Amino acid sequence: MEGNVKGRIEAILFVAGDAVDIRDLGRALKLEEKELQKALKELSSEYDYDQRGFLLKRFGTKVQLATRPLYAEDVVRLLQPVQKQSLSQAAMETLAVVAYRQPVTRAEVEQIRGVKCDYSLQSLTGRGLIQEVGRKDTVGRPILFGTTDEFLSRFGLESLEDLPALPREETEEEDAPPPEELIP
Repeated sequence: MEGNVKGRIEAILFVAGDAVDIRDLGRALKLEEKELQKALKELSSEYDYDQRGFLLKRFGTKVQLATRPLYAEDVVRLLQPVQKQSLSQAAMETLAVVAYRQPVTRAEVEQIRGVKCDYSLQSLTGRGLIQEVGRKDTVGRPILFGTTDEFLSRFGLESLEDLPALPREETEEEDAPPPEELIP
């Protein structure tokens, strides 16, 4: 094949614009996963070392060229892009429940939040942040929701393991002495 591996990767990612699944990238370039992963790591290191205008962003099983945050203000000044509408507090709370409890049904989200969440789930689905991931094997077979790769990308996460840990709730059970201490 003509050209070097890293140049070929850059060409595909540049033209694609959106995130590309690493497996699809490997197939297109006819590369073994090990060789592709090595080239991606080298590209990322080079971009970081030189503080290039873009970086290699990974999330889930996808990779994408993205603007380096250090230079984002310059791009905004030139292009003055339309601002994305931010998520409402209700949508953020719903998204957090889905992210941490997935797969989860609408009823389970509503039980945790204590309010209806039809609109928030619809909004999050429309924005591509959550999706239907199956049906629960119970009466009515309710839809199960989970997050998408777009969620990972928007929040700068490589995987769900990168979500911040939830604070531990203090419960009466934790404050109570162990059962053997209760026996006289």
